[in-house]
Parts: sequence; C-alpha cells; structure tokens
Amino acid sequence: MADGSTGRPILRINRSESGTRGKTAEDTDSVVNLDSPDLYINRELSHLQFNIRVLEQALDTSHPLLNRLMFLLIFSSNLDEFFEIRVAGLMRQVAFSREKSEADGLMPQDVLRQISDICHAEIERQYSILNDQLIPAMEEEGIGFLRRTDWSKAQAAWVADFFHNQIQPIISPIGLDPSHPFPRLVNKSLNFIVALEGKDAFGREGGLAIIPAPRSLPRLIRVPDEISKEGDNFVFLSSMIHAHAEELFPGMKVKGCYQFRLTRNADMIVDPEEVSDLASALRGELLSRRYGDAVRLEVVDNCPEALINVLLEQFGLTEQELYKVNGPVNLTRLMAVMGEVDRPNLMYPPFTPGTAKPLRRGNSILEAMSQNDILLQHPFESFTPIIDLLREAARDPDVLAIKQTLYRTGSDSEIVDALVDAARNGKEVTVVVELRARFDEADNLQLASRLQEAGAVVIYGVVAYKTHAKMMHIVRREGNNIRHYAHLGTGNYHAKTAKLYTDYSFLTSDSHLCEDVHKVFLQLSGMGKTLNMKKLLHAPFTLQKTLVEKIDREIELAQQGKPARLIFKCNSLTDPKTIKALYRASQAGVECNLIIRGMCCLRPGIEGVSDNIQVRSIIGRFLEHTRVYYFQNDGNDEVFCASADLMERNLYKRVETCFPVSSKKLAQRVKNDLETYLLDNCQSWQLQLDGHYLPAQADRPEDAEEISAQETLLDAYAQQS
Repeated sequence: MADGSTGRPILRINRSESGTRGKTAEDTDSVVNLDSPDLYINRELSHLQFNIRVLEQALDTSHPLLNRLMFLLIFSSNLDEFFEIRVAGLMRQVAFSREKSEADGLMPQDVLRQISDICHAEIERQYSILNDQLIPAMEEEGIGFLRRTDWSKAQAAWVADFFHNQIQPIISPIGLDPSHPFPRLVNKSLNFIVALEGKDAFGREGGLAIIPAPRSLPRLIRVPDEISKEGDNFVFLSSMIHAHAEELFPGMKVKGCYQFRLTRNADMIVDPEEVSDLASALRGELLSRRYGDAVRLEVVDNCPEALINVLLEQFGLTEQELYKVNGPVNLTRLMAVMGEVDRPNLMYPPFTPGTAKPLRRGNSILEAMSQNDILLQHPFESFTPIIDLLREAARDPDVLAIKQTLYRTGSDSEIVDALVDAARNGKEVTVVVELRARFDEADNLQLASRLQEAGAVVIYGVVAYKTHAKMMHIVRREGNNIRHYAHLGTGNYHAKTAKLYTDYSFLTSDSHLCEDVHKVFLQLSGMGKTLNMKKLLHAPFTLQKTLVEKIDREIELAQQGKPARLIFKCNSLTDPKTIKALYRASQAGVECNLIIRGMCCLRPGIEGVSDNIQVRSIIGRFLEHTRVYYFQNDGNDEVFCASADLMERNLYKRVETCFPVSSKKLAQRVKNDLETYLLDNCQSWQLQLDGHYLPAQADRPEDAEEISAQETLLDAYAQQS
C-alpha cells in the first residue's frame, strides 16, 4: 500500500505466528526502527488536512447557512497564515540552500510541490462551493451580492455616486513607466492590474497601471434598501472600482482591469543574541512584515496570461505559486456579512454560559476558591468569573500582589482594565506580556505601555522562549497569615475567544500548586537555576520528560497484564520523541485514544506499531482548544490540563504549564468530557494510515444515535435559547 501524501510504501510489521506482539519495548524496538520516515506524516501536509476539514464544514447542512459561510471564510484565513508562515519558511529554506527534512524525511521542495497541488485543488473547490452552493442558498434567503451586469439604473447611479465621493478622492492609480516603477504592495492588499490604450496629457503611450484599492474602505458595501429588492444586498468594492476604472485614466481606454492579491512572508525573526530591547526590535519588525518576500499570487481567472506573467516576473514567483480564482481574491473580507445582516435564523442560536455551582451564590470568588478547587469549561461555562476574580482582587484591601501572564488578550480587554485598576489601587502588579504572540504583537505592545503607565511592572519573559503559559497568582493577607490563590488555564485571557474556543479554567488555593506558580513567575522575572516543582509540570524543563515517563508507566502496567490506557486531547501532535513513546505504548498493548484537532504527524493503524492507537479530530461550532492528558494508571486515574500542545516549540522552546486535577470529582468530570468526545459520531474525523481523514458519519449505522460532543456539553453546562 502506498502513502497518499508521500508516494512511499507504508511500513508493515507482521505479527508473530502466535499473533502476539513483543512483550517489551526493547524487543519491539529491535524489530522496528521507530525513526523510520515511513512512520511519520509531514507536518505541513497534516496542517493542510486540518484546513480541508474546516472547508468541509461549508458543505455540512447541519450547520446554519451563515455558519457554513463562516467556515468557508475561516478556510481562507487559515490558508493566508499558512502561506505567510509555513510556506514562507519552506521557501526561505530553499532560497538559502538550508533545506532540511523533518521526521517524515520529505525535503522542503517536495513538500512545496505537494502543498501546491493540494491547495490548487482545494481553492478551486472552495470557490465552487461559494458560487454554486452558498451564494444561491443565500439569495434564496434574501442575501444578495449584486454583479455589475445585474445593476439596475438606480443602483448603477448610486454606485457612480459612491465611487466619485468615497473612492476616487483617496485612490492613487499608478502608471508603470521608467519614472513610475512598480509600487511596493502591502501584504494581502487588494490591487488591480490595468491594460491601457492611448496617450496621456504628457504624450506617454498607454501600457500598464496598478490600482491599489483603499485599505480604509470596506470590501463589501451594503446597497440602500430603497434601490434594491427585498432583503440584504451588497456590492463588492472591487466591482465599483472595475466599473469606473476608466475614470481614473482620463482620455485613455481601459482594455482590461483585473484584481489580484499578493501574500508575503509575515514571520518575524528576532535574534536573541542581538536584541537589547525586545519591544523596540518588534516595533521595527512590525513595519517590515507588510513587505516581506512574496510567497503567493492570487489573480482573477479571466486575467490574460500576458498580464499574469508580468506579475509573476515582478514578484519572482512561478506557476506553482499562482492561484487563479473564480471570484473575489480576498474572500476573508466577506466576514463583514455577519455584522451587516440580522438573520438569527441563519446562525446558531445564542446561549447563556452556565455558572459553576460554587460560584452561583454571588459571594466572593476568593472565598469560594478557599473552600475547594473550581473547574470551568468555556464556552459552555462563563469566562466572567475569571474577570470578576481580578476585579475583586483589585478592590480587596487585603490583596497585596497580583501576577499574570498575557499572551493573546485583545486590545480592548477587561482583564487589562482590572490589572490597571489593581496597580492604581496600590497592589504590586507584575505582568508577563508575550510580545511575540503571532499577529497580536501590536496589541500586546499597546497594552504593555498602558500597564506600565498605570504603575504595573511589565516584563517580556525570556527572549529565546515564548511565554505561552496561562496563569494568575494572587497573594492575600488573611489575619496573620499570607494566603495564595491561582488560576491556571488551557486558553488565553481573552473574553471574546472564550466564547468561541473550548478551554478549561482551574481556580485553586492549593498551597503546593500556588507555590509552584509563584516559582514560575520568579523564573520569568528574575534569574536563577531551575526550581523544583511539587505538582506543576513546566516546559521547557520537566513537561515532555514527565509525560513520556507516564507513558512508559502505562507500558509497564500493560506488560504486567494490568489496565493501561491513555487519552490525550490537544491541538497538535508533532514531537517525534512523544510520538515514539506512543508507538512503544501501542506495541505494548496500551489503548491510546488521541483527540488531535489539527496537525498530527503520527500514523495510526500500522500493524505491530500503532494498531492500538486511534486518532480523531473534532471540527464543529466551537474551536477545540483544550489540552488534556489522561493516564489510567491501573485504576488510579491521573488527569492533567495544560497550556501546551505536543509540539517541539511548546515542549522545548516555550514556557508552558501543565497542572494536575487532583480532586477525584473534577478529574472524573474531565474524563467524562473526554469520553464524550470519543463517542462523537457527528463532528468527528478519523485519521487514516495514509494521512487523510474520514468523517465518523461514514461508518455510523443508520439506526445509531447521533452524538455531538459539543452539543452534549452545551446541553450539560449552558442555558440555550
């Protein structure tokens, strides 16, 4: 059998005549080389498979219509970042002759070729879904996108008026000649290449021109109700510019006007050995991000080949990086539709997040934490208690100090408001702001300045290691004693994404755990040797090593004939060391259930290697974001929640935390949640040996009960409208 993603034959390991596997990890390792490239899926190709699963949601009629459109647009947004970061990185390796293969053995040039093949096919399919299914379905619901050829006289007059008053005064067409070189175009901006005929006022012969669309204007403009049919009707900015392009070149004839968009390398590289001020270095990098190396060219599909070749030559790209599209080149901007139409019947119904029982009395959150550990699962349970905890601490005269990490928080953050209030109220406030949270750098620079102005101590962690841990530490005087409180989470301190991402929040006053959190803050703010932790696992020091040790313990239990099982749920699994440990566990007979939303480089189902491993991905209404590591441990269940995925960057190049859920009641709740995900047969996708995914619905018997994990948890914890 061949691997569909690499073309290599799949490694098959035959069982012994008795039908049993080797009894020890050493025995199986002597038979199977767990470093063999055939055992690993390429990271980037796995990433693309995740994006394809997102696109598939646009075809799933169990989602409301506008949510289907949203999935289609998220596919575009995801691909933008994929090209800006992942493809750009591969292209840099090739350009600078620094090619290296990962565990799967594929070289960057081979990966780039496969990425191009997959993306060309999927982008063509995306536009087909939009044009042939979603737009007609929206038109039936009274949501229309008016083409130039369909404008009425009144609509054409309105467009002309809008163009003359709103567009023409701020647009700057650029004719291309020796004194007007090709402009430096901003990353992902909408532009037009125009073919001109005739002579201008200076006697210059017509040729080519570029029209950069104003970035200050929306890409989708609502047509006034009085000149449109019933419903909600829109015109694309690109259509308006196209219709009136000739007015931008008086006396010239426009022979053709075609939209295009350029994607550039948007990764920022900061050398820790050459940086004396991280904030200043990042401000400089932010300016250059908009003009990185070209990595992709999108052009409307009716653009003549001669003009396409001009663009390819200008940007140093080849046919492999060219994408001809049947529609707008900037689909992500269609997201504006969600805010422009009031169609609750075409969206998921709203719900009110639940409130955990210990917090329902409306009393002090700190008091509730002092009684018992509290576990919340967002978005099914409210994120508000986390904000209220900070607000309470900011006002409480007995609170002495607050320490907090911020990774992705948002520019308009209630969390930051509470920290500012705490600093102004005289609390010792220390905030670790991770400036390098990708695409949130500008917001984080801004909120860091705001916190500093309020009197908080702001630090940026360790230059060579991103601070990805989600933790808060509160120190309070209670009588003659000092009491510590902590919040640890799997997600960011971002109230908006907490409504869309599934995450766990853990509130505790456990003295050992709080002491460990305090030690991590000491490591981030000061200097010193690694501090021993009592309960907390933390990267880059103990997390990966301890997880592997616990996998090895399950192996030993299985070899002794005792119950051995693990369930891991995270966003990505790419670390070869962890994958090899899971392969050894499978060989020993450990049942391994992996719920991996995105990238997974492990191949399940290889006989004698991974036939005890199942990998599933849940794609649904909410973005699965929880990181949970469960070990059966011969009936002595252990449950850990973490900020870290099982990726090299998380385990070795970031500051991460992984905390035990020690309460048997809460640990059982987390385990029950995991089992619910394993029962999902509506939004679950099963990873196949060849690296592709099949929906669980494909194997669901006709009479089987439909189980959606997300809907089940929503019913259990939230109040739905």
